[in-house]
Amino acid sequence: MTDPHWLDDVEIRAWTGFVRTRDIVAAAVGRDSTRESNLTYVEYSVLAFLAEVPDHRLTFADLAAKLEWSQSRLSHQITRMEKRGLVAREPIPDDARRTAARLTGRGAEVLTRAAPAHALSVRRHMIDVLDRGQLNALADIYDTLLDHHRRQSADN
Repeated sequence: MTDPHWLDDVEIRAWTGFVRTRDIVAAAVGRDSTRESNLTYVEYSVLAFLAEVPDHRLTFADLAAKLEWSQSRLSHQITRMEKRGLVAREPIPDDARRTAARLTGRGAEVLTRAAPAHALSVRRHMIDVLDRGQLNALADIYDTLLDHHRRQSADN
């Protein structure tokens, strides 16, 4: 076995900072979302992705890719959200093997009511903590990381 290339102090700070911050900020926004709108962070994310497409409908494959989830995980999530009337499953007319998720009227209403509190929560827990230069740097860093991992996924 080869000797691992151990992380130095700055690399450890960067890695653990990312992991801890991601967990802490997502949990804080999730708690706020549940308290303010009775939507989990995950439910809010699903509704938001469906709301941003013109017909409020995405195939499971496309929605799973946007969320960076497995289709199995998405299917379970959609089942729970269907029971609440937030989304509906729809067959794809020209391909019986595929299914789409569609934002329902109720889901759109819930999202519309939840969005202002969600934006305030994101601001309180992340955006307003950083200055504009830090936000630009962070956005550039995440763009680089996302591009790298999406290229790797496409190559596999």
